[in-house]
Amino acid sequence: MKQIRVSFKIISATALLALTVGCATTNTHTDLLSAAGFKLLPADTPKKQELLKTLTPGKLTLITWKGKQFYVQPDAPNNQAYVGTPAEYQTYQQLRLAQQLSNDNLMAAQMNQNAMDPWGAWGPGFYGGFYGPRWR
Repeated sequence: MKQIRVSFKIISATALLALTVGCATTNTHTDLLSAAGFKLLPADTPKKQELLKTLTPGKLTLITWKGKQFYVQPDAPNNQAYVGTPAEYQTYQQLRLAQQLSNDNLMAAQMNQNAMDPWGAWGPGFYGGFYGPRWR
């Protein structure tokens, strides 16, 4: 019974972790770009459209445009791109790190809560509760 309960807790924690990470990554990349100051600009000239096609989707790329450096992430289906300066890229990196630390802390807190819960999901009548091995 103890083996089943431990396995159930591990599977539950893993599923919760996957769900949390999955929900946390939905559109957060573009949200972080916007929060860092990246501008969503249309590819309104043939030269910009050609450049947009050469960039890797979903990835920031450092390019030089008219003598200045920019970080660009294409949104080819919408014929636009997120464009930012090196300073905005540094802000984006800091926001991304802060979000990762926050996600790590949340996952650790959830795992600690599951490990510290003596009653478990089934109440006090099973292992770790009033009728467990400690009370006999």
